[in-house]
Amino acid sequence: MESEHPITVHILGAGFIGCAFAATFQDSGADVTLVEPDATARERAPNRVEHQARAIAAAGLVQGRAGTLGISAEASDTVSRANLVLECGPERLDAKRAIFSDLLKRSAPRAVLASASSAIPISWTVPDPQAQERCLVAHPANPPSVLRVIELVPGAGTSPATTRSAVRCFTQAGFSAVTLLQEVEGFVMNRLQGAVLREAYRLVDEGVASATEIDEVMRLSLGPRWALSGPFETAELNTPGGITAHAERLGPAYKRIGEARGETVDWHPDLVARVERDRRSVLPASDIPARAEWRAEAVARLVAARDRIARGKDD
Repeated sequence: MESEHPITVHILGAGFIGCAFAATFQDSGADVTLVEPDATARERAPNRVEHQARAIAAAGLVQGRAGTLGISAEASDTVSRANLVLECGPERLDAKRAIFSDLLKRSAPRAVLASASSAIPISWTVPDPQAQERCLVAHPANPPSVLRVIELVPGAGTSPATTRSAVRCFTQAGFSAVTLLQEVEGFVMNRLQGAVLREAYRLVDEGVASATEIDEVMRLSLGPRWALSGPFETAELNTPGGITAHAERLGPAYKRIGEARGETVDWHPDLVARVERDRRSVLPASDIPARAEWRAEAVARLVAARDRIARGKDD
């Protein structure tokens, strides 16, 4: 499958995520079939897809390639012609196993079979490594119509060709595809989110701050920064001397905090050096000061836009 050619996408489930994917792939020029056995959900699907299309326009992400959209009560023969089959069903292992068992029999021999699961690895859904060849997880941020990152999580038996095809499909639809190097429950997104939520709940439980106050701290400080740079880049831009200096200065404090929670925290030199190498591969050390200046200006603009939206004055 060449990336410039339209693709055929079969989406199983017309919930919020399925409809968001349908709008996104249709806008990228794909021929989309949205399958939903529940009559009520099926009737709501066109409005849900249209709502997501408006969100895509509001975010300035429109590709405008005008693919097609069909809505069906069951997976018809078109599933055998799909390049990508995207399961967006219930977050229940038994349901996913039944769906993939059927898909492995009915789909095209080279089709990518992807689960949009939030936390269930594909090796749980398809336990037999020999059956995993065409299968992987494609975990989106919510809503995928405007948060355009997708975590691709292959199993031990997933073929490299399948992963490459998945990258092409999602990249063509406008996603940044992040391929994990190994399976972990919860993947990257929910592990990071879970770490924040675990500590947030602890702080509430210990009477340190209320839920509202913790939300305010996140909304007014960490949130805007992380919207522009991830945790490693943020640490680097905040600390003269970059990643290595940050680890030296704050690593001991984070170690004490973590160990007080019963968590092992070891920012050993080899690990810090690995992060440093990753950062230098995307940003030379000589460019850090200019990037920090850019971030300061960008945060200011982001906060101004956020506050306009909060006041209901967004244009």
